[in-house]
Amino acid sequence: MESIFITDRVRPLLAQVRNIVETELIPLEDGFSHHRLDELIPILNQKRQQVKDAGLWGLHLPKDANGHGLSLCEFGQISEQLAYAPFFGHYVFGCQAPDIGNIELLHKFASPEIKEQYLKPLMDGDIRSCFSMTEPEFAGSNPTRMATVAVRDGDEYIINGRKWFTSSADGAAFAVAMVVTNPEAAPHQRASMIIVPTDTPGFRIERNIPVFGDVGQEWFSHAEVTYTDCRVPVSNLIGAEGMGFRLAQERLGPGRVHHCMRWIGNAEKALDLLCKRAASREIEDGVMLGEKQFIQDFIAESRADIDASRLYVLNTAYLIDTVGVANVREAVSAIKFFVANAFLRVLDRAIQVHGALGVTDDTVLAAMYRHERGARIWDGADEVHKQNLAISILKKYGLDIKKKARELQEFRRLMAAGQL
Repeated sequence: MESIFITDRVRPLLAQVRNIVETELIPLEDGFSHHRLDELIPILNQKRQQVKDAGLWGLHLPKDANGHGLSLCEFGQISEQLAYAPFFGHYVFGCQAPDIGNIELLHKFASPEIKEQYLKPLMDGDIRSCFSMTEPEFAGSNPTRMATVAVRDGDEYIINGRKWFTSSADGAAFAVAMVVTNPEAAPHQRASMIIVPTDTPGFRIERNIPVFGDVGQEWFSHAEVTYTDCRVPVSNLIGAEGMGFRLAQERLGPGRVHHCMRWIGNAEKALDLLCKRAASREIEDGVMLGEKQFIQDFIAESRADIDASRLYVLNTAYLIDTVGVANVREAVSAIKFFVANAFLRVLDRAIQVHGALGVTDDTVLAAMYRHERGARIWDGADEVHKQNLAISILKKYGLDIKKKARELQEFRRLMAAGQL
């Protein structure tokens, strides 16, 4: 049954994308974890050219950037199809994270000079980028607290600090770095976003952080990065000074929709493998694994998890398209933790049904788990999103928890200063 969100514009694109994924990309998965990614990149770049030749490049881009001008809701459905090839789909179509978020950010807020120098080659797929915000010393769920600073010196910023989980830094041409430029300002107005080319003296990738033992490379990497007296032009500033927190919110809102639709595609992939295993694995003479009631429960629960997630996310994307992300922040928080948990439940069931095979690299399931267990952590831990959602709901009932916290903080400040 066709989704109510499928439009006449996106319907033929979905069929074309799915055909390329099934015929060109899924066959590359066989033994993926046993290959060096750099051996596959020339093949993947050939596939990229096929996508361009088919007129399918830039499905995520607006029309004024030579894209197809799809809405967030429409592209979300494309993103799900790409996720059937979990490790290659988005890269081959030029919309892998964090590039897609950086493209949206620069297209909306960057100067014409930045767009020409950095955004255009990024949209064309000639370079990759990374996003550098999280720091090891501070909780990633509170981006108002960070120690990396940019001090203005004439026409340059001098940047010093340490970041980690700078996703996809390995091989990236530039970083979008969130740094403190106005330390005396209010907490939400202290930071700015600045482009730092990765060949800038003082920019150093200290290591690719191992995740479940997998060091990662290229766009699967999570780097620890140091900035030591990095000098970049003031013209590399995105937007205005002090806009960093606002830009982060602008970037992360739609970004959570992208993540969720990718997870839904990944979950469909896992359920497909689960069902194939259940229908083909004989556990005793003439009895298939899928005949067991608890396996049937796995399948039914997984189908419901995926379908509920899809409708929730596409409805949220539709609302963002129509009324703006600021008006649907509750839904954006909710889909993040709801879909992450639904996806990981489906993936865990698929691994379980495969038995010991499921934790090996003879299927893509183990690699998917290594790469995506962080779904409950990236872009704000589930617990933070749940708390924010509950606080927002309670405020409508007259309990303003944040206001009470501010009043208590001010009371303690006055007490400490001897003013009470």
